[in-house]
Amino acid sequence: MTTLIHPTAVVHPSAELHPTVQIGAYAVIGDKVKVGAGTVIGPHVVIEGPTEIGERNEIFPGAAIGLEPQDLKYDGSASWVKIGNGNKIREYVTINRATNAGEATEIGNDNLLMAYVHVAHNCVIEDSVVIANAVALAGHVHIESKAVIGGVLGIHQFVHVGRLAMVGGMSRIDRDVPPFMLVEGNPCRVRTLNLVGLKRAGFTSSDLADMKKAFRLLYRAGFTLNQALEEMEKLSTNPHIEHLYNFLQLSQLPKRRGLIPGKSHGINVDDN
Repeated sequence: MTTLIHPTAVVHPSAELHPTVQIGAYAVIGDKVKVGAGTVIGPHVVIEGPTEIGERNEIFPGAAIGLEPQDLKYDGSASWVKIGNGNKIREYVTINRATNAGEATEIGNDNLLMAYVHVAHNCVIEDSVVIANAVALAGHVHIESKAVIGGVLGIHQFVHVGRLAMVGGMSRIDRDVPPFMLVEGNPCRVRTLNLVGLKRAGFTSSDLADMKKAFRLLYRAGFTLNQALEEMEKLSTNPHIEHLYNFLQLSQLPKRRGLIPGKSHGINVDDN
């Protein structure tokens, strides 16, 4: 059984392709590229190495993966792109390698990156994330599982977007987006809980009640962040609350950018 490679495609002799990989017309697969079973690579796709791509991915025409980072600090060292299984990478998506030797830009499983998404060096995208058209992720952005990012927006370097967060289109994301929240605007603000997303994710009525209590503590009670965290410790040991609590604590570390504030009450710019 041979790989299903269009005769106009250019594949480096050292590339490791599972026999079920399909490669479209005029695609270019470079040195040190490894592609797993069932992955489909469309026409005019460019993949340079070192890059590892898992199984059952669909890479649409014009995507460029594994090229050098757009970082003036890059010195030519061997860095990576690592992509998991079951991802859809749509037209003209760009995914750059990490900056320093041995580092990786990482994409997990079952993500949808729509057309013209840019994933810069050292980004981490976990699992089941949806990123809409024309979104630009700067370097070192981390997006947790099941987040949804609306279209035509930019995310500042080193920003973290929490699990099951919803980011409205055309927003300006310059600080961390707390898990489970819906944020939008320029300047961006936390508007409410991402209730539709939480229900779709299987949150129980008890989970939702706990999340609503946490939301009120953070954004409606007039507390500072530290005061809200103290009150959150009194809530149940719900694992979703624990994840939110830990995310908020980590957002206070010096290397983090702080939190996107609430709309009008509770956590504000000065708390960060």
